[in-house]
Amino acid sequence: MKQIFVMICLLTAVSATAQSLKPSDLAHTFSIVARDAKTGEMAVAVQSHWFSVGTSVSWAEAGVGAIATQSFTNKSFGIRGLKLLKEGKTAQQTLDELLAADEGRDVRQVAIVDNNGNVAAHTGKKCIQFADHITGDQFSVQSNMMLIDQVCAAMSKAYTANSDQPLAERVLAALNAAQSVGGDIRGKQSAALLLVPAKSNGEPWNERSIDLRVDDNDEPLKELGRLLRVQQAYEHMNNGDLAVEVNDMQKAMQEYGTAMEMQPENLEMQYWTAVTLANSKQLDKALPMFKKIFKADKNWKELTRRLPVAGLLNVSAEDLAKIMAL
Repeated sequence: MKQIFVMICLLTAVSATAQSLKPSDLAHTFSIVARDAKTGEMAVAVQSHWFSVGTSVSWAEAGVGAIATQSFTNKSFGIRGLKLLKEGKTAQQTLDELLAADEGRDVRQVAIVDNNGNVAAHTGKKCIQFADHITGDQFSVQSNMMLIDQVCAAMSKAYTANSDQPLAERVLAALNAAQSVGGDIRGKQSAALLLVPAKSNGEPWNERSIDLRVDDNDEPLKELGRLLRVQQAYEHMNNGDLAVEVNDMQKAMQEYGTAMEMQPENLEMQYWTAVTLANSKQLDKALPMFKKIFKADKNWKELTRRLPVAGLLNVSAEDLAKIMAL
């Protein structure tokens, strides 16, 4: 009941300008939108003390741009903003058009980066303090309802200082810097990271290079960082699979090895590496791996029994027997 009462008070405070707003529109938070000048990739990353912040704040499309819409969030800014960018409008032109038709502009906070690196940001005069934004070279950081007034400065400094890092690591560094100086006055609950390529290949279902969300966690940024490392390990597994397809087994094993170093307890990665070795007539290397995996979880052994029929384990009956005897 206490939380509901607080939300009602906040909504009342923004007066008739925002009469249509609901508690579910709230996303008081800190975020960053950015474009990597080297790769052209674009990202939006966010943390908040609000459940599942990534489903409302972060929007991006390959070859188009990235948008953060927060404070008293207008989710339509995400879809409508990307549409305007796709039509050729700049970040500032897009922001101006979105705000012009919005009676709740005074309680909105919005940031946009377009595919050319232009940035635009808006912090409404009725956003809850401390609220601010800073725009820089192809990035914008923004925050509202912060504990102190140094959050945006910390984010901007961290993002700029990590210019040698990949874009995902840079935006995550900015979020961690925000939290290190106090972050959201209410605390932490959720976080998200969305990253898209510089160009579209006409397959939007494959054009979110990174799409990670932590919806409810005591340490959302730590969990987001962990998930990013897991995804990167699986990318090495995928690269290994691609190498197998062109019969480059040396590269495949290098990629698989890197993945397993990053996730040493991941039985899935170990298992499919063993399968690849067996399929490549390197059973002597595969058998110790299978044995370790089967000991850890017998269900992997049962799965192995089913693979030949599916065409995923191509070994002789004799070699299959050796595997199943482990």
